[in-house]
Amino acid sequence: MLTTALRNLLADKARLVMTALAICLGVAFVSGTLVFADSAAQAQRAAASRSFADIAVTVTPKDPPPGTAATPRTAVLDDALAGKLARVPGVTAVRPSVDGTATLDAADGSPLRAGSAWANPAAAYLPGPDGTDSRYPLAEGRAPGNGGELAVDSGTAAAGHLRLGDPVTLATDGPVMTKRLVGIVTTKDPRVTAGGTLTLFDKATAQRLFASPGRYTAIDLSATPGTDPYQLQRRVTAVLPAAGAEAVTGAAQAAQQAAYVDTLTRGYVKLPLVLAGVSLFIGSFLIVNTFSTLVTRRARQIALLRAIGASRRQVVRSVLAEAAALGLAASGAGFLLGLGVAAVLPGVLGDARHALPSGPLVIAPRSVVAALGAGVGVTVLAAWLPSRRAAKVAPVEAMRSAEQPPSAVRSRIRGVAGVAGLVLGVGLLASLTGAKDASVANLRAAMLGCALLVVGLTGSAPLLAGPVIGVAGRLTGRFGVAGRLAVRNALRDPRRTAATASALMVSTALVAGLAVIGDSTGRALDRQAAAGLTADYVIGARTPTVGITPSTVRRVAKTPGVRTAVPVADSTLLTGGRLRQISGIDPGAVGTVLALDFVSGSPDRLGPGRIAVSATMARESGLRTGSGLVAGLGRDHAPGRYTVVGVYQDNPVAHDALATRDEVWRHGFTPGSAQRVLVRTTDGATPATQRRLRTALGHNPLLTVEDRRQLVDEAAGVMGDLLTLMYGLLAVGTVIAALGVVNPLALSVSERTREIGVLRALGMDRAAIRRMIRLESVTVAAFGTLLGLAGGLFAAWAVGALANGAMAHYTLVLPWGTLLAVCLLSLAVGVLAAAVPARRAAALSPLEAVAKA
Repeated sequence: MLTTALRNLLADKARLVMTALAICLGVAFVSGTLVFADSAAQAQRAAASRSFADIAVTVTPKDPPPGTAATPRTAVLDDALAGKLARVPGVTAVRPSVDGTATLDAADGSPLRAGSAWANPAAAYLPGPDGTDSRYPLAEGRAPGNGGELAVDSGTAAAGHLRLGDPVTLATDGPVMTKRLVGIVTTKDPRVTAGGTLTLFDKATAQRLFASPGRYTAIDLSATPGTDPYQLQRRVTAVLPAAGAEAVTGAAQAAQQAAYVDTLTRGYVKLPLVLAGVSLFIGSFLIVNTFSTLVTRRARQIALLRAIGASRRQVVRSVLAEAAALGLAASGAGFLLGLGVAAVLPGVLGDARHALPSGPLVIAPRSVVAALGAGVGVTVLAAWLPSRRAAKVAPVEAMRSAEQPPSAVRSRIRGVAGVAGLVLGVGLLASLTGAKDASVANLRAAMLGCALLVVGLTGSAPLLAGPVIGVAGRLTGRFGVAGRLAVRNALRDPRRTAATASALMVSTALVAGLAVIGDSTGRALDRQAAAGLTADYVIGARTPTVGITPSTVRRVAKTPGVRTAVPVADSTLLTGGRLRQISGIDPGAVGTVLALDFVSGSPDRLGPGRIAVSATMARESGLRTGSGLVAGLGRDHAPGRYTVVGVYQDNPVAHDALATRDEVWRHGFTPGSAQRVLVRTTDGATPATQRRLRTALGHNPLLTVEDRRQLVDEAAGVMGDLLTLMYGLLAVGTVIAALGVVNPLALSVSERTREIGVLRALGMDRAAIRRMIRLESVTVAAFGTLLGLAGGLFAAWAVGALANGAMAHYTLVLPWGTLLAVCLLSLAVGVLAAAVPARRAAALSPLEAVAKA
């Protein structure tokens, strides 16, 4: 039986190669994603371990106890303490450091890698006895020697097009500085290799910016070989000021860094793995279809094996052995292809200014096991049902005819199960149309409903094939006899037609549903921003610790073309155990830069102890105009009593609550400074005005200047990038779906060899044969596309109700261009899938075809 299985595998090489390709593509994304995640994490860990390789203990400042007088955290970390630590037994070297953050501008004046402050470390270049700092080897130029100079790492210099001698604009905590670039260094700091920047100053400048003159932010200690780091930690702790500093081992820091790396790289694998699973799911239809057809064609062979003594179990094992061999070979090829995917992903998911970590590919055992498990597992499971059906056929019955019709009982059971799944899926999704928010429970219900909808459509597709394709037959009938025969061939075995169309149905449903939700959400964000903001520009701080000073606001107000510049103070409001956002603004300027729709009350009543709240906050907290509220405002969240003087429709610019600017300023994280400036101009948003505003800000990289369109793009940017990546990966599903059409079609042509020969003998020419096969393929593709569009659009409508509950301006929008492109692409898949089978059918000699058994 094993020999028979291997011979059967090699007997249908061309058809099984296409099946293997479908498995290969799905496995490639599974293994490639895992290898990429392991490689990225290993690159980060390697850099982190090298960073702490020669550090036994690090001394860091400790926060003062609550209730004590505030003192600088670095007050005790000075040269005197460094000298005392050098005398601790077991310490061989003492290396102080001064660390902080700095954000740079590129050569063209745009902020460089300014997304997160933690990714922009800055430090002092502290040369040792040999005149160099071993942590930052110089690649070009020299170390900074005074307050007007700096050095950067080579990646930052390349991304920002910075050269030695160039003036560099930067900021650390607000004020803009310009220094000259005198050196370029290399570094193994994982924050920098992961796409951040590194800025180096001379010792005095770094101390002034990040600590205080003569003070350090940390002191690293190296130990003699064989010294236990924990014993050294205890010795060091004994000589430290009790309330001023603490000692941490290098191993503990490395463990903390490793946890950070795991968190950073965990997200790399999720989305590609989901799409890889979708590819394998779509490919499973192709595998099931192929093995079902092959088993049907081998009915006489299987009957003969049964007649000479093979048991049902042996027949099943033979088919499964064939599937396992195919899955193993395809998985091996997919794993090799996945290595290429892993090498390409860093360039796809990152760019020059947001680079991902690089390093050698890491092939972990789990990647190999996942590739083989996914490929072989899916293939064997997909071949299991056809093998069981083949084994149940009686030998005499199978010998009587090579083509057995599907069991009526089995067809009815499948139809009932499919309709039941369809009803449950539709009912569950329809029940979400009244949802008020996108809670976890509602999202889980939506996912379950979509899964049931797909299963239901797949199971009931044979029942739908007759009426749907019958309607399509009115169009294909215009092509004469070839068109009518194409429809009859498609309806000859509704189960096979449904299985062939199912792969295309799933991919079409995913693309159509994502397109509708993405486009509807994007337009809702656009309307929401336009409805809530009448200002032309929003100047904002990138981090909450940075404030916009009154002098900066005055410069903005005096900029040519600016009509009004309204500062807004942002802070937090702790109420009912929840932390909410509150904005402070001059009540008289609300109507100038904001478009607030008050349900009750008025912004004119804002004042000391009086606030307005959004409709969502009012609903969740049980508030209305005139209600009292106990809440903690600002940095200390000290409880205070407030009166609600108005309730407004949710507005992303006004946040959850609105108060006067003075009220928020007093309790803000940066007292006296604003976090945003809303700007109205005389000529609207123009590139020239935006450049003038950047100039008024001194090209401060910590501040952003965005018009309404840019705010919308930023809000929708994550979703747009996500949809783009998903469309790209779903293209793989479309390729697999195309294989899912061409493979069964080729098998069907092979089965109908004698029939095609008879048609040729009766006078049908080769062009008509090719036309018949093409129309049959297009009919099946159109059937799958129609079901996919119906399922995808319905799911998008139902799931969109969740967004409608959480987003006031959400309405369902059909992206007609994308949907039309999906339809045309699906029909093109049908045409291309029929090319080889149609040519092969037309090339058959009538006499040879009729003579074949």
